[in-house]
Amino acid sequence: MLVNLLPLALIFAALLYLDQYQQGLLSAEVSNLREQARIYAGAIAQTAVQGNNGQAAVNPDQAQPLLFSLTAPTPNAQALIYGLDGTLLANSRVHPGPGGGIVTEPLSAPPPPGFLSRAISFVYDHLSGSVVGSDDESGVIGSGAGQNPDTLGWQPDARTALELTSTSPDQETPPFVRRDSEGILLITVAEPITASQQVVGTVLLTREAGEVDAAVLAVRISILLLFALALLLTVIVSFYLSRTIASPLSRLAAAAERMREGRTRTQPLPESVIGRNDEIGTLARTLESSAQALWARMDAIEKFAADVSHEIKNPLSSIRSAIETLTRVEDPARASRLLAIINQDVARLDRLITDISDSSRLDSELSRSRKEVVDMARLLSTLAEIHDATRKDGSPFISVESPLEGLYVRGSETRLVQVLRNLIGNAISFSPPEAKIFLFGRETGGVIELSVEDEGPGIPDGKLDSIFDRFYSERPQTETFGSHSGLGLSISRQIVEAHLGRISAENRRDEDGNIIGARFVVRLPKAGE
Repeated sequence: MLVNLLPLALIFAALLYLDQYQQGLLSAEVSNLREQARIYAGAIAQTAVQGNNGQAAVNPDQAQPLLFSLTAPTPNAQALIYGLDGTLLANSRVHPGPGGGIVTEPLSAPPPPGFLSRAISFVYDHLSGSVVGSDDESGVIGSGAGQNPDTLGWQPDARTALELTSTSPDQETPPFVRRDSEGILLITVAEPITASQQVVGTVLLTREAGEVDAAVLAVRISILLLFALALLLTVIVSFYLSRTIASPLSRLAAAAERMREGRTRTQPLPESVIGRNDEIGTLARTLESSAQALWARMDAIEKFAADVSHEIKNPLSSIRSAIETLTRVEDPARASRLLAIINQDVARLDRLITDISDSSRLDSELSRSRKEVVDMARLLSTLAEIHDATRKDGSPFISVESPLEGLYVRGSETRLVQVLRNLIGNAISFSPPEAKIFLFGRETGGVIELSVEDEGPGIPDGKLDSIFDRFYSERPQTETFGSHSGLGLSISRQIVEAHLGRISAENRRDEDGNIIGARFVVRLPKAGE
């Protein structure tokens, strides 16, 4: 918007400046012409004024040749002398000829303005009138602007001349500025002829101001060139903005529409938009990555729904088979065993649905929950104390190696406790009686690293990453079937990744390379100051 408004602001300022510029030129011309008229009036008063019955008056016979001599060097000027009664006493363009006759000297008026000058003036006058509210069609501001000349060609009539002349010699008369029928700019000033502090006549001096029109025309042409340049610049900028902003945004809008219709995978964004090194390119890459993340989330939801359907179908099939068999069994012992199976499958379904519900709402809950600074060293020691307080005979012992405080992360304390409880619970499940579980906590390179180690059988080398998949279950043989849903480690990884961390599993080995237990490592970014 600033780029588009700047050329128009320059033109607006130029319009205002041109009026001031023209007025300044006219003021200078009026000052020069007035000074020249005062010289004429002084010369006439000194040589062509005579007394008559106590009253001084201008002698026309003496004033006429003197006035002609004074204006001879200025062919584009005309001087008239009027008496107090309005009688024309002398005309600088009329003088005696060589044969004794009267010769009227033609005026050296400039040629009328050409078509280009008139066209430019017409365009500017209308533009100036619409912008600055000028009502002066001629473009000249001053007394008598736009009036037609009288029969003398350039000069006002006697009545106007007398009106321009002040009765007080000390009061300056206003100028008379106008254009004739051919558009020539004329300036007239009137100066009184004074003798013995008495006004005896008036000198009316008129000169065409072609230099003013030429200077103003040059400025007008400059303004039109500036306008053309501004117009060209605006068109170029608009075309540039259309090619670099509007068109790519339209393509991004079309891509968003394809995303809404589900066709983003088959119709990716154009490379010309994605490869840009500006804000639009960043927006395009962000949109594409958002689309890919959305499709990945939709694929994960579809896979999750299929896994849930499969996991729920197994206990339901077992319950249906047990119920069908129960209707045909008459032996109370067999019926009791079938009821136990049904009860076990119902409990399995209950755990499964609870874990599925927890996993499905985990992302939305974490996005809404308020992040707070959590001291993981305190959590490790607290969980160890709770285990020691509730430990049963034969259960593993828990050992904590961690600083007393300082392991600060930012996140949800409830969910981070859930991750540690899941890992400790798995370690307890796989640990032999009276074994040890080790909890370690430390800070390394701006990362808080927590690990849970046990002395169990370890993890099959090919399953170190698969154990974090949904519904994957690798349980001890002594554990009752169906007591776990297989979602614990999956939920733990989901929570850790939501906290911008990582969780991994590995085997503990002795010096001979034999597996002596499993180790789960959680890495979380340290909370800022």
